[in-house]
Amino acid sequence: MERSGQYVTPFDFIGRLPLRQAIPLGLQHVLAMFVGNLTPILIITNLCAATSGAEDFAAIQVVLLQNAMLVAGLVTLVQLFAIGPVGGKVPIIMGTSSGFIGVFQSVVNVMGGGIVAYGAIMGASILGGLFETVLGAFLKPLRRFFPAVVTGTVVLSIGLSLISVGVGSFGGGTSAKDYGSVENLLIALVVMITVLALKHGAKGLASSSCILIGIICGYIICAILPLFLSTTGVTADGVEYTKAWVLNWDKVAQASWVSIPALMPVKPVFDLRAILPVMIMFIVTAVETVGDISGVMEGGMGREATDKELAGGVICDGLGSSFAALFGVLPNTSFSQNVGLVTMTKIVNRTALACGAVFLVLCGLLPKLAAIVSIMPQSVLGGAAVIMFSSIVMSGIQLITKEPLTARNMSIVSVALGLGYGLGANSAVLSGLPQWIQLVFGGSGIVPAAFVAIIMNILLPKEKA
Repeated sequence: MERSGQYVTPFDFIGRLPLRQAIPLGLQHVLAMFVGNLTPILIITNLCAATSGAEDFAAIQVVLLQNAMLVAGLVTLVQLFAIGPVGGKVPIIMGTSSGFIGVFQSVVNVMGGGIVAYGAIMGASILGGLFETVLGAFLKPLRRFFPAVVTGTVVLSIGLSLISVGVGSFGGGTSAKDYGSVENLLIALVVMITVLALKHGAKGLASSSCILIGIICGYIICAILPLFLSTTGVTADGVEYTKAWVLNWDKVAQASWVSIPALMPVKPVFDLRAILPVMIMFIVTAVETVGDISGVMEGGMGREATDKELAGGVICDGLGSSFAALFGVLPNTSFSQNVGLVTMTKIVNRTALACGAVFLVLCGLLPKLAAIVSIMPQSVLGGAAVIMFSSIVMSGIQLITKEPLTARNMSIVSVALGLGYGLGANSAVLSGLPQWIQLVFGGSGIVPAAFVAIIMNILLPKEKA
């Protein structure tokens, strides 16, 4: 804790950290989540445009992406420092949630796409965010349903669901034409080795900033490779493509220097066809936020989250999502990628994380700065992501083993992972069930694992002392 104006270490949450340390430590958080913060908006706006040719989303996409960075930065600052009951004062980075993509795709299909469908998503997000805020306010009496064995299982599921994402990036991105190429794998491997070497072989700032330095090394490699290798390839059917590791400097050159974010670029539409399914997903994201906060407190600070921290975090999640919708941005929630970064480095100082949040705000105001980050090849991110996401798994294990591994607790974890996570990770098995069940429980495996763990914790009798 800060005393008499003295600086603290990066491993203390409260207190000033010298900017020469705080800025690079915060910047690596931005690099870890930047692409994931923008991808959901690209997916949903492209879908709206594809299903309704009357609307041109090209111009509005740029505005929404800019707003997404601004909103993520502002909501993160609230989560770190809190405004009254809003914010958990926890080392969490907030960003655009990818968990809503499935539900939003369904909304677009039902409403026929276009700007009206996107407006309905915004209207549903405003109301859904307020609904989650109410859940957060009443989280304390609900806390008994989230003992360490349940939150640990949720955190473990989050880590397991992200590992495949990290490995996908490691190969250059699953949508890349040269996915899994030798170049992509070697770039990712060099980044990983650099991160590990600095983490365990260096001291001070070099060790703490190992992710940032590893990513910078990846950038340098990608900038040098065109001197020795061809930047293009040809698919089996003769189509030429640009390799995934190539840095697109034209995107940086074309970006403007300054741009003012637009309030309500899309008019909200309130339609029950969108509101009801989105409300369900806000319950889901509240559970995931509880898991993320539990994971970051256990992995970064070595203790369980308090009722106040969980409630404040969920309230910030809800109000942050409603605030985001006013700027045309999809719901904001805690970013699991950054939970892994905190868990791995143990850097929890909020001055450092706040520097990352301020950088996101600047990216929202200075598009050229954002463009430099956005051109990062997936393989560069993947080299660091595999380590970070695996760290979340270890945090989940730490939470689970905080209590004795009794037969009851082992049954909860094993069935939640085997049945719950297994069903979600292999969502095709749910294809015969109603669509809303597929949307809520299919995909990552986090939600069904949490659901099974909560139900079993309620139903299974506790062992006698």
